[in-house]
Amino acid sequence: MSPLITPSELADLPEVTVLDVRWKLGGPPGIDSYREEHIPGAVFCDLDADLAAPPGPRGRHPLPSAESFQEAARRLGVSGSRTVVVYDGADSSAAARAWWTLRYFGHPDVRVLDGGLRAWTSQGLPLSKGEEIAAPGDFVARPGEMPVLDAAQAMEFAADGVLLDARAAERYRGEVEPIDPVAGHIPGAVSAPTGNNVDPSGRFHLPDFLRERFNTLGAVPGVEVGAYCGSGVTAAHQVLALEVAGIPAALYVGSWSNWVADPSRPVATG
Repeated sequence: MSPLITPSELADLPEVTVLDVRWKLGGPPGIDSYREEHIPGAVFCDLDADLAAPPGPRGRHPLPSAESFQEAARRLGVSGSRTVVVYDGADSSAAARAWWTLRYFGHPDVRVLDGGLRAWTSQGLPLSKGEEIAAPGDFVARPGEMPVLDAAQAMEFAADGVLLDARAAERYRGEVEPIDPVAGHIPGAVSAPTGNNVDPSGRFHLPDFLRERFNTLGAVPGVEVGAYCGSGVTAAHQVLALEVAGIPAALYVGSWSNWVADPSRPVATG
């Protein structure tokens, strides 16, 4: 089953929980856009509060505890027996973090609306305003259902497998670093900006296209694949694109913001 869903497929689902995960690094708050317009029935999911623990040495968006995520998911109306569809307003980067987190905590059926809200509105489908409150769900969080990496494992993947850096190429090369205190990348990691996973409309490229892309980067059968970014958000988009391509991958949730929290870890540039 594809992790992606089209607007028409979503519109035809009889029972579904829809989460609006609009988010942008540095703001403005996604809930403002949500209140202006959203898919009917969608509930706003706050990436910072619902899909991550507070920032710290583990990174800017570390994994939430099972208890806190279960509480958030139930408040958002998530139940284990009902399909969840997540979307954002751009290229599905924020939605992918919701997809991955729900999958990590054991939800069996999570889809990403391919193309996000733009794809929905381009088909003339209806929109709602204001804020919607979901009936509480019964989701039970069971952590560990998606593979994760810590810093030591990320270094091993970079040396013995493939570790994909999902950030923009100039951040990978260390030419700029607008957020974290150190510029560069994990030694041995391969630059693979997530912008190349989607077309100009924000829809994912076809599986064969993505498979060829990742094969070219070294993600071939028999090789362990991992992904990281700045704080584990766009790297979830990478893991999603890899899944569309039929390639399993692990996520380094702490990513670069965790890596550089320890000054003894090596940094590469160029």
